[in-house]
Amino acid sequence: MTETSRQIVLTGRPEGGQVTEALFELQDVPKPEPGPGEVLLRAVYLSLDPAMRGWISDTPNYRDPVPVGEVMPGFTVSEVAASRHPDYAVGDVVAARAGWRDWAVSDGSTIDRKIDPAVAPVATALHVLGHTGFTAYLGLMEAGQPVAGETVAVSTAAGAVGSMVGQIAKLKGCRAVGITGSDDKVAACRERFGYDAAVNYKAHPPVDDLAAALGAAAPEGIDVYFDNVGGEISDAVLAHINVGARIVVCGTMGIRDVAIGEPQPPGPRVNRTLLIKRARMQGFLFFDYVDRMPAAIAELAAWVREGKLTYAEDIVDGLERAPAALVRLLAGKNTGKMIVRVGPEPG
Repeated sequence: MTETSRQIVLTGRPEGGQVTEALFELQDVPKPEPGPGEVLLRAVYLSLDPAMRGWISDTPNYRDPVPVGEVMPGFTVSEVAASRHPDYAVGDVVAARAGWRDWAVSDGSTIDRKIDPAVAPVATALHVLGHTGFTAYLGLMEAGQPVAGETVAVSTAAGAVGSMVGQIAKLKGCRAVGITGSDDKVAACRERFGYDAAVNYKAHPPVDDLAAALGAAAPEGIDVYFDNVGGEISDAVLAHINVGARIVVCGTMGIRDVAIGEPQPPGPRVNRTLLIKRARMQGFLFFDYVDRMPAAIAELAAWVREGKLTYAEDIVDGLERAPAALVRLLAGKNTGKMIVRVGPEPG
């Protein structure tokens, strides 16, 4: 009997900005076999990321839209189950772009690096020691360029990226101010991730009220803003930036309609603010800095070993639960880095 593999394919585009479980289909397909120069990868963990909302849209983005009917892409921790590739041996654990499936064949081009399980739990390769950690570290250090004594504000401050940014800012001698969406997450920012202050934006819904709350949380103004949301939250932050501020645009979750091609909602025009404050606003994608990743991993891993960097994981079991977990992530109901455990840990 032919062995099978499960995979999840995209079946449609979001309508009205809503990502639903109905946009995905679980399929059984023949298990692939590696050819010459290829390896067979068994998925262990799958990363779910807010950027996936944009990936499945058919509007212009930093990558081509996921074709309808194709396997949903995603970052994985995988184990090499069979190898006909000189650089990989059976049992190697790798960080790969293997997608939403149990088994995948790779010629090596979709493998980003080998993972040493002795350094940290392998799931960390999908967050603090993976693209989430890279985004936080490189976005803050390369684009934000914080200086000790400055104030760093972070939106979605209790999220996978935001919680890392706040901790790294503190490790670099800065004051960290978090913006998040619940009192529980405010508590997590303060008690778990070490923020000096945190604001629940849902408790201050008008922009003016949020701006006032941020003024109290950052009385000396904001020097670096790590922006994961855009929209009204960022409008409120701009009211408090200092001369020479750096704004790192890492995500636009607060501008939902843009992701599905509808007109951008009205908001303050930033030109005059940037001019008066001589501020810089820069978009950031971690893969523009791949040459810096080894150095980033080294410093992040050292902080993890020394107990200076903490993280939270929200793990669900079973590939079939990936669509529901993504919907929960996009609704902001996760409690840490959203990960799907697809198979058992490497032996």
